[in-house]
Amino acid sequence: MKLGIVGLPNVGKSTLFNALTRLSAEIANFPFTTIEPNKGIVPLEDERLLDLAKLIPHEKLTFTTVEFVDIAGLVKGASKGEGLGNKFLSHVREVDGIVHVVRCFEDENVSHVSGKVDPVCDADTINTELALADLEYLDKAVQKVDKAIKGGDKKALPEKAMIDRMKEALNSGRPVRSLSFDGHEKELLKSYFLLTLKPVLYVANVGELVTRKLSELKEKAVSESAGVVEIHSKMEKELNDLSAEEALEFRKDLGISEAGLKKLVRAAHELLGLLTFFTVKEPEIRAWSVPKGTKAPEAAGKIHSDMQRGFICAETVNWSDLKKIGSWAEARKSGSLRIEGKEYIIADGDVIQFRFAV
Repeated sequence: MKLGIVGLPNVGKSTLFNALTRLSAEIANFPFTTIEPNKGIVPLEDERLLDLAKLIPHEKLTFTTVEFVDIAGLVKGASKGEGLGNKFLSHVREVDGIVHVVRCFEDENVSHVSGKVDPVCDADTINTELALADLEYLDKAVQKVDKAIKGGDKKALPEKAMIDRMKEALNSGRPVRSLSFDGHEKELLKSYFLLTLKPVLYVANVGELVTRKLSELKEKAVSESAGVVEIHSKMEKELNDLSAEEALEFRKDLGISEAGLKKLVRAAHELLGLLTFFTVKEPEIRAWSVPKGTKAPEAAGKIHSDMQRGFICAETVNWSDLKKIGSWAEARKSGSLRIEGKEYIIADGDVIQFRFAV
């Protein structure tokens, strides 16, 4: 799954992207340095996987990953094409979730498109452009539905009602993701590419001088049921140039218990509604990501389609229980392994071996 990094120009999107991916996307103190999206795969370093590695013989250890896409800065009027807005908005449509970077640092050497640092105002500018783009999209969609209704297609009436409800929310300043949808509507929405339907995580990009208005951004995130993570992108990028031991010591001196990037990747993973399970079949111990609510056969299919097609059962134990037991062999011997069937819903932290036949 992909997460798009969006925000106004010069808020630190590319700096954050470079810190996350250890790549070298161009950074400059002027708008639209990024034109085509930069992409990078980032591992989700999971302490549970490291614990399993101490218990089970293996040759390879594989973390689950999150793909980040650095999208060019959006500006006011983007929904009408300002600042190459139409092109950039099309890139946002292609991602599964949005990491919305908001400038929360004061630095007179870094220009701001509006001339002042105001996190909530900046966030609202981007959110308004996404909402306007969605309204334009829905205006076109409703024309097609109205035509079907005039042609006597009564099945189109619920879709018409759904569109009207979404437009009402957008016009009142609420994103489409704030609405609830029934099963039929969720199926209809699969053919819609709405920007404000995507989950959002705000990244408060802080610096040595943090704006006093940071608290207002946090309040905004709470009101929208959105996540928010503080991160010093410039510092995290610089720490990448140090050894792991040096970076750890530097954070200790600053009283930072956890790397901001690690916290961000974990929050981004949760943003997509994903959970992690583990497989321990030699020679590899591996983490896998699946949406919450995934049943065992579909999780097996994440590994290989044959495993889903020929699914028999899943032998599973929670990672914390396995850690106490000491080994997979001992878990089997003691009867701690559960045998789960096709209706079993995968739980976060499950350690699984799938049985299948094709």
